[in-house]
Amino acid sequence: MDTTLITVLVIGVIGVILLMLLFSAIRVVQQYERGIIFVLGRLIGAKGPGIFLVPPFITRMTKVDLRIVTLTVPPQEVITRDNVTVKVTAVIYFYVVDPAAAVVNVVSFNQATTQIGQTTLRNVLGQSELDELLAQRNKINRELQTIIDEHTERWGVKVTAVEIKDVELPGTMQRAMAKQAEAEREKRAKIIHAEGELQASSQLAQAAAVIGSQPATLQLRYLQTLTEIAVEKNSTIIFPLPLDLIEPFLQIARNNVAANAVNGYDGPTSTRPVPPVTQQPYQG
Repeated sequence: MDTTLITVLVIGVIGVILLMLLFSAIRVVQQYERGIIFVLGRLIGAKGPGIFLVPPFITRMTKVDLRIVTLTVPPQEVITRDNVTVKVTAVIYFYVVDPAAAVVNVVSFNQATTQIGQTTLRNVLGQSELDELLAQRNKINRELQTIIDEHTERWGVKVTAVEIKDVELPGTMQRAMAKQAEAEREKRAKIIHAEGELQASSQLAQAAAVIGSQPATLQLRYLQTLTEIAVEKNSTIIFPLPLDLIEPFLQIARNNVAANAVNGYDGPTSTRPVPPVTQQPYQG
């Protein structure tokens, strides 16, 4: 009886141990993960997703997330090629394409990607001018992505995009750029005004040519201007008199001057001598 009981207890203990070993050998990996298996320190490979069994006690498994990681690069003070100090913040988007390489070739691929992003950001922006940094941001983003991706390729990490998030300028530089922008707008306004004056003068020249070919047109224009002025409630209207109206009177005056010159009359300002007056004696 005692032997049977002992046998049952031994079998029960063995069964419990086997169940514990079975449960310890079960691994579950999510759809977006992969399990990197090491047996006695040797890489077996990546497994998953789903459930699978691995040898207990002698096996170590590391899970690697395959989803896209958004990594914010801390603000970096960069001196541009034209000696302007700016503070730049960037964002790196990457994901793991080779889980085994991401575990075996680098200690921590997240930290390594952050460090290479910081150093590359300093180097690339240090070779660019401030205007290029502000106006050609897409070009700089592509250059940053290419350089960082070359370094992370052997880690099994693929960089999909690098975006410069924020560029913080010194206060003095902001004021200088504001003055430059204001001067640029004033220059454009003056150029537009000059172009408008040029077009207006051209149109006026064409209008003058048309009016000059038809003298009656000028009289109609004067009457139209008088009508427009009469609409306004003005107390005084100064209206120029056309020279064509007084031209006959000027011609008559010139003819009279020519006739007087022929007759020897120089007008009221003549300086010819006046004959003396002879006084007759008084006869009483």
